[in-house]
Parts: sequence; structure tokens; C-alpha cells
Amino acid sequence: MKVYTASHTREIALPMGGIGAGCISLAGNGRLVDWEIFNHPDKGRNNGYSHIAVKASKQGECVDARVLHGPIQERLTGNYHLSKRLKKMHAGFGFGPDSETLAGMPHFKENTFCGNYPFGKVQFFDARFPGNVSLVGFNPFIPGDDKNSSIPAAFFDIEIENTTADTLDYSIALSVNNPLAQGNTRNSHHHEDGVHRMDFSQNVYPDSDPRFGEMCIGTDAEDVSWQQCWYRGTWFDSLSIFWREFLQQERFCDRQYDEPSALHHDTSTLAAHITLAPGERKNVRFVIGWYFPRNYNFWQRWYDKQTEEVLRYEDYRGEETWRNYYATQFTGAGQVVGYAFQHWKELVKWSERFARQLEHSTLPEVVKEAISANLSTLKTPTCLRLEEGEFYGFEGGLDNIGSCEGSCLHVWNYAYALPYLFPQLERSMRDLNQRYNLRPDGSLAFRLMLPLGQSVFDFRACVDGQYGEVIKIYRDWKISGDNAWLREKWPAVKAMIAFAWDPENPDKWDLNRIGVISGRQHHTLDMELFGANSWLTGYWLAALKCGAEMAVLMGEPETQQQWNTLFIQGKRYCDSALFNGEYYCQTDNLRQRDVLDPYFIETEKTWNLDEGTLYDFYWNEEKQEINYQIGNGCAIDQVIAQWHANLCGLGEIFDKQQVKSALEAIWRYNFQSADERWNPCRLFAVNEEKGVVICEWPKGDKPWLGIPYAEENMCGFEYQVAAHMIQEGMIAQGVEIVRAIRDRYDGAKRNPWNEMECGSHYARSMASYSLLHAFSGFTCDLPRGQLAFRPVTRDGEQRYFWAVDGAWGSISWDEQGASLQVEYGKLSLQTLILECWSDLRLCEVRLNDTPVTAQQQEMTWYMRQRLTAEDTLTLHPLAK
Repeated sequence: MKVYTASHTREIALPMGGIGAGCISLAGNGRLVDWEIFNHPDKGRNNGYSHIAVKASKQGECVDARVLHGPIQERLTGNYHLSKRLKKMHAGFGFGPDSETLAGMPHFKENTFCGNYPFGKVQFFDARFPGNVSLVGFNPFIPGDDKNSSIPAAFFDIEIENTTADTLDYSIALSVNNPLAQGNTRNSHHHEDGVHRMDFSQNVYPDSDPRFGEMCIGTDAEDVSWQQCWYRGTWFDSLSIFWREFLQQERFCDRQYDEPSALHHDTSTLAAHITLAPGERKNVRFVIGWYFPRNYNFWQRWYDKQTEEVLRYEDYRGEETWRNYYATQFTGAGQVVGYAFQHWKELVKWSERFARQLEHSTLPEVVKEAISANLSTLKTPTCLRLEEGEFYGFEGGLDNIGSCEGSCLHVWNYAYALPYLFPQLERSMRDLNQRYNLRPDGSLAFRLMLPLGQSVFDFRACVDGQYGEVIKIYRDWKISGDNAWLREKWPAVKAMIAFAWDPENPDKWDLNRIGVISGRQHHTLDMELFGANSWLTGYWLAALKCGAEMAVLMGEPETQQQWNTLFIQGKRYCDSALFNGEYYCQTDNLRQRDVLDPYFIETEKTWNLDEGTLYDFYWNEEKQEINYQIGNGCAIDQVIAQWHANLCGLGEIFDKQQVKSALEAIWRYNFQSADERWNPCRLFAVNEEKGVVICEWPKGDKPWLGIPYAEENMCGFEYQVAAHMIQEGMIAQGVEIVRAIRDRYDGAKRNPWNEMECGSHYARSMASYSLLHAFSGFTCDLPRGQLAFRPVTRDGEQRYFWAVDGAWGSISWDEQGASLQVEYGKLSLQTLILECWSDLRLCEVRLNDTPVTAQQQEMTWYMRQRLTAEDTLTLHPLAK
């Protein structure tokens, strides 16, 4: 686990929340920041004076008291436009850090931050405080358990150790502001089932209104005092009186007001009190729970053209709403907090087991860091869960709205964490796409509109999204083993594939059925390519190969033969016509205007541009060439289909030696330092930071306006190519790319738990999960009960985490044997492929301590075993 210190804690904000439930983030100095719990992103929201404070007392006299923060990390001159955002006069640039940061209160002189997702641990150091203090913040993350991984709450475990020679009393106080609709709110204390709670409620909106909500804070400490309302005053009175009372009173005296305040958002405090003998340590637990059950699509109208005002989530005007998934599991915030304490032990147990298994995998530290950190994206407002539990994702998040709606097909192609860790959620995306996005002609809209059932996204299909979806159906079938589910998807698979040669396909992808996409091709870089290229044709070939295998199960040999024939033809063309001797490129003469003629539309829409004709967008009259193309460029995703195929156990898409050559070219030409090039695009790498650019033209023939974003460094693309390099034996190069990314997200320059692209917490960065499989060589075929491990190296002792639908655990081996352990769930195993030894040896197989009948053929073992949690299957090589 990486430990961040000093300036490298400055940008840290680790999300604590449920999948599709929003989050509160734990800052690098221990602050609670970015309160994004109100059904939308909300970067920079402090929620008043919410914080945790600690106090040490001896015989009723305060020895020392501090907020549980390290040194201030805010801009010391104040932030621009803060007064408008916070609706406060004395805030913003020229006022210094905002008082809500509590930067003016006594805090700890130093701290460190250690993150092993889902846990973030802050340790505090200050000689003036008589004791060692640490805080662990988290929300359960348990693969396969999507309910308990979706709890709308932040969990805190504070440990204090008495390092003095005297017995001392300690108080740990959690204070939280009631952020609900001002004017008719109530903060009320309750004590039930051993939990002290402070419930925050409001009586302004009914529970059918998306502005309705509840919050709750709780502790299961035995000795508790509380204050339902801080002192109501003007100026800085409330914080001033709170701190004075904290210092001067052994326990908080409750304060209540008969009427809600029209001027104040009341703050409440729960304080746990413990006594520690010299050298003794104890833990105190708190939970912050929230409940905002109704959501609505405000992002499609976020800007009011008439008033020129930015509309917020709170500007609800009666639009159709839907319930969040967590609102079907809990009836209110108080129940959320009660559930958290009731199940705390199990929730922590399984979350720690998962984090430990991943941490103990035989991977370079920087690779483990990249895999673990990007799992946090699932706990941010990038992700929603709809009423029936279906998963929905933005691409990322802007300051206060989601970025690029609709579970965008070609972005989520890269996100390999969800399908293995929460397979049911991933399959729900397939279900929604087929139900709501599949058009009658077989084209697939690549964004899903909310609320469900409204009009389909009005834009052309995209090649990488459409055929990435076929690959994902194949992959999810292999992960789940659910043949019935695949049969449901089979008509959609056939329709999506047949769309390529449909005479009515306006983009004429593969009209002549030759296995090559050569028409107009929309893609994830937001424009269109014209002419064959390995990037998008690769997706087509992989989809054909997936479809052919699925056709076997469906009992359609003619379909299988037809698609296999197309695949072979297309592969032959790619390997011969699109490979320039070093790497794969794009065909068609970019100086031929008539290439555009078959796709001419009098007036049409294109991405991010006003209406016009096709020629207005793509034909550069001045330079007499087609804009936004690759040409002879070396593109980062030129062999991405092979990456997908390797991960899915699909086999060869392109010639193996040519793939290696293409990856070597990407390493040679695209891996660059930011200060060695010019970049007019978005800046995700600056100064001497390194990364892989989207496209480079090493032969000096760059189009006047090449493919969009060519000069950028986008983490998801980079992880893809890094993992692919590792798969093909370029281990040092792949790891170096990962190290370059994580050096950019080092805590000092950027947040290690927020890799950006089009906004924060960008989904594509979850491509980092594929690094685990790149090293372990893991593939699965659950319809056949098969797990396979083909590690990229066979040297020494190795251990890896693995997960499929219904089970997860670890695999390990050394010269003495191998061990497959199921940590969680159940697994029906028929075939185990384990290419982990350099020499072939016959093995004895045992389940726990019982011999198992198994047939061995080289590095493959055939058996019929059902493994449950904590079962271990061992292979012991017999003596030669």
C-alpha cells in the first residue's frame, strides 16, 4: 500500500459511498469534502462545518483539543467565485480559506494518508496532543454483493492510543450540518438498539419530490453526549460557541430550538467518550447515512437558454422521476445507519478480504495501485442504480452534473472492473441496451436516455460501440455461464451483426460482406473515419468471431460458417492491406473528396458542431483533404480488438507478430514527455509528465486536421495499451506506462482516486483492472466450468486474485504445488488450466484434505467439483 505524505496528500479525495448512491470524500488531510450525496456531482461542497474533532482531558480539565485534520491544503488567498457558490458574502478570493474548511481551528501538525480501496487511513501526528490518533474511512466493497456495496453511507473508525503515563479521558465528536431544505428542518436525537442517532429531516417537500431527503449520523459507542443544534447566532457565533463548549465542558449539553430557523442550517454533534489507561487503545465508530430516494433527469436541460442561467438539481420543475435502487432497500436514513452498525463486522470482514487478496497479488506495486484506485469510480456520481437495481453510468462527472450521459457504449467498452466484480450489474447494462436502444434496423443507439422508455438517442450508431456490445455479450456469457441469458440476447446479436451489410445502413459499414468496415464510422473520438482501419474493423472481426461461437450454442451452423468466413476474409485483409510494415494504419486517399459522396446529407448533425453538410464538417477546402482522419498515423487503439480477445479467451484477431510490431511502434512513437510536443487539446499531462498520446505520425505525413484528441493523454486508452503490451510480453514497457500515469496522479498534482478524461472519475480508466488479467493470464468459460491461468511469466512463486459470477478468491503456485482458493461464493469447476510451471509434472489433486479424481492432460485438469467459500483445491506435483 502506498503511503502519501506532506504535499502528496494535497489533492487526495477518496470517495466513500455506495454504488449508485453518491459519496462523501475523505481528503488527504482528513477533511470530509465533496458531499456528492444529492443525486448529482458536487465538487467543492463542504456541507457547512461538518467535521470530526478529538479532545483529551485529565480530571475534567482539557489537555488538548483538535479537529481531526492535518495541515491546511486550501489556497491561502481564497478561491474564485466561492461567495456565489456558497451564497456567503465573506468568502472567495481576497478572504483567505473559507471558514468551513476549519483551517482556523487547532489541527494536527502532520498527517499521512494510506489508501487500499475501499479503505482510506489517515494517521495524525502532533506532539501537543497526548496520544496517537488514526481515522479509517470506507464504504463496503464486496465483489458479488451488490446490495451491501450500494449502501448510501460513509463509515468511520477512529482509533486513539494513550501514549502518556496518565489515565486520560478522550472525546471524539462528529459534527454534521443539516443540508436539507432550509425553513422547516429538524435535528432529533434517538437511541435504539445500542446506536445513538441524530436524524436530519425536513417538512418542505413530499417524498415524491426529488428535493426530499433525510440524513442521519450515528455511533454505537457506549458513552455518548450530544447536541441537537449548535448555537444560532450571527457572524461566526455557531462555530465559536461550539468550540468553547467542546473545550470547557466534559460532555456536551443538549440544545434544542422549538422552531426551525429561516436563517440557519442547524449543525448537530454526537460525541463518544472513552477512558484510556497508559498504553491502552480503543476504537470509536461513526456512520453518516443519507436517503434521497427520487432522481430525475435535470442534466438534459442544465442550461436555461431564456434566462442564461445554469439549472441545478434543486431547480426541479415537476419532471418525471424515478427511485434510486437504495430506496427499495431502505426506508430512510435512520435505517441505513442502523443496518450499517448491525452488519458492520461482516461488511468489514469481506471488504478487507477482497482488498487483501488484491493487495497480495504478485503484481508491481504501481500496477496494484492503478487497479485498486480506479475501483473507486463505481462509488461516485459517475454511476447510478435504477429502481430495479439496473446499472447506469455517465462517462464521468462535471462540477455539478454528470458528464456525457447514457452508459456510453464505446466508453464503457474499456471498463473491465464491473463485469468481473459485479457481473449482474454489468449484465443489466446489456439488458437495458437491448430493451431500449436496439432500433428495428439492428443499429444500437450508443447512449441510453433516462427516464427509461423515453425517445431513443437521436444519433447514428458507432462501430466500436455496436460491436463492442457484441463482444461484451460474449464476455458476460463466459463470466456467468448463463446460457438462458445468452439465448435472450441472441436475436439482438444477429440483428446488430446483420446491420453492417443492411442496404438501409446509411453508413454502409460492410455492404459487400467482405469482413471489413469501410464506410462512415462514428467512434469514441467523437467524429467519423472513412475507409478501412484496423481499429474499428478489429471490433467487427472480434464480434464476428464471438458471434460464430455463440451460434454453436444456438444450433445455427450456417450462421457460424458464414460469420467465420467473414472473419477469415477480414483478418486476411487487415494483416495484408492495413499493415505498413511497422503498424496498422488507415486506407483510402484522404485527398479524394468523392470518398464522402455516398454519405452526403443535405443538412445533418455531427458531434459537438452546429448543423451543416457533410462537406462542411469533413472536407478541408483549403488543404484539399478530409479532416479528422488517421491516415498513416500510429494510433493507440489500432489493435485494441486483440486486447479484448485476449481478455475474453477469444484467440487471434490479427497476426501475432504484427500485433507485437504495432505495440512496439506505439511504445516507440506515442510514449512521450509532455514538454517534447505541442498539445492544443485537453491537458492531462504537462511539463515533464509522460504518457501515450492518442495518435502520432512518425512518417511526417500528419493530416492538416488529424483525428480529434490526437495529442492528449487519456488514462483509459493508456491502460488498454499497457495491459496489451504486458499480454504480448512487453512487460517493462507496459509497467512503465502505468507508472507514468500514476506519477501524474501522485496526490500532489492530481487526486490518485480521480483519473480524469471528460470530467472526474472517468469510467474508461477502469481499463486498469485488465492489468490483473494481463499478468495472471486469467480467462474463464463458465458455460464449460473452466478457469484458466496463463501467466505472462512462470518465474518463482506467484499469487493472483480472480473473480467470476458467483465466486472470487485467489490462485497461487510455487515449485511445491498450486492452490486455488474460493474466498467468497460458490464455483462449479470442471476444467482448470494452469500453465504455471516451466516443466510438465503429474499432480495429485485434493479438495481441502480429500483426494479428488481428476484427469490431467499436460497443464489441464478435468474434474467435477463444487467449491464453496473457504474451500481450497490443491495440486501437488508427484516426484519424478
